[in-house]
Amino acid sequence: MPENTVRTRCCPDCDGFPTVAITTGRRAPNGTRRTITVTCRACHGTGTLPRRRLAASLGR
Repeated sequence: MPENTVRTRCCPDCDGFPTVAITTGRRAPNGTRRTITVTCRACHGTGTLPRRRLAASLGR
């Protein structure tokens, strides 16, 4: 099968996963792990980039 050659606007910094939950290593009193939510700084949590910025990051 041929590979998909369609260019997407996916953010190259986060690969389309703009928001993640990271454990702090501590536990809450009820035993669950405490987490913090972090968003991608490049795309501001959208997972995509504007077309002109994507072209600049690809070296065009």
